[in-house]
Amino acid sequence: MTLVRLRENGPWTEHELTGEQATALAASELVRIAPGPRLGLWRLRDNGLVGAARVGPAAHTVELRVQPKTPIDRLFFLLTYARKPRGWREEAVDAGEHPELLPALAHAFARAAERTLRQGVLLGYREIEEALPVVRGRIRVIDQIQRRHGFPVPVEVRYDDYTVDIPENQVLLAATHRLLRLPDVPAGTRKLLRHLLLRLDGVTRLVAGRALPEWTPTRLNSRYGTALGLAELVLRGASYELDDGTGVRVDGLMLEMWRVFEDFLCVALAEALRPYGGRTRLQDRRHHLDHARRVKLRPDLVHDTADGRPAAVVDAKYKVELEPGKHESDLYQMLAYCTVMGLERGHLVYAAGMGEPHAHSIVGVNGLHIVETSLDLTLPPSDLLAQVADLAENICRPT
Repeated sequence: MTLVRLRENGPWTEHELTGEQATALAASELVRIAPGPRLGLWRLRDNGLVGAARVGPAAHTVELRVQPKTPIDRLFFLLTYARKPRGWREEAVDAGEHPELLPALAHAFARAAERTLRQGVLLGYREIEEALPVVRGRIRVIDQIQRRHGFPVPVEVRYDDYTVDIPENQVLLAATHRLLRLPDVPAGTRKLLRHLLLRLDGVTRLVAGRALPEWTPTRLNSRYGTALGLAELVLRGASYELDDGTGVRVDGLMLEMWRVFEDFLCVALAEALRPYGGRTRLQDRRHHLDHARRVKLRPDLVHDTADGRPAAVVDAKYKVELEPGKHESDLYQMLAYCTVMGLERGHLVYAAGMGEPHAHSIVGVNGLHIVETSLDLTLPPSDLLAQVADLAENICRPT
């Protein structure tokens, strides 16, 4: 097995790889790859993902680790805040002292789930349909006739069972099994995860590839909130197994950082805009560029007035903008949003870069300005949220 270490937004680095390993990495699209100066030497760079994964068949496995540029504790703040902004507490997610994403996430989930289940495994009612030798609940008459052809037993019945086998516990169990299969999970964390398997005895394992079971936040399952949020990161937002017929297998956990930043900004900014009234729409699909409505627009955030008219539009860009106006395509995109919605200001928000916001006055369109702003993701959470609050104030300030 070959270990490859990269850093998010880092420079191209050279690595010795076999042809099979290079093919597997290229097919996975987890990294950018190019031939090096000689045979067997390849140049690699991240592709916007961070985390850890094993790529390729057993005989030519590459263990890939991409270190995020955002400190791990700040990254967990972005992840958890976007899922439950009002209930976020800095001590709720313990990532330990792990400097890499996968060990930190595994540790955080194991600790959160252990704290949750320490109070007892949640039970709930689940509707069950099965064939029994005795009557329990209600008889499913149609199924009894179609399947049993007049025989009195077994009886096709439907009943409610008070059980541990509910969606909340199924999600925790699935995340536990998933993390136990991933590379680079520390021994101490693995021990905690195996202990979780014992606590979740009697819970059905989910079928790979199927949608996660739906669960609804209630007073009864509120203590599960943090653990379930982390479990869904493992299962839905960040992890996958691919086998597209080429023999390339990916087993790991990788996060798309542009999506992490976009989710955080949209949720945090929507909260910050709440005191100003109106309504905030995320990923607004109401607008089209052309009259025939063939070209769809989907800005990240649109803030409407009380009567439903667009008042502001915002797009998140996980890029470093050192000087205003260097990403021309972003400006063109925002110009389209503002033109269609009849707005005089649009806002581009970058993950890092320039200090003070910069407003571009657009030629040929009287009064239209596109404002570029950046957030410093390395700041403590309270300071980062203060930056978002300043952005909300700037958005709602009369022109």
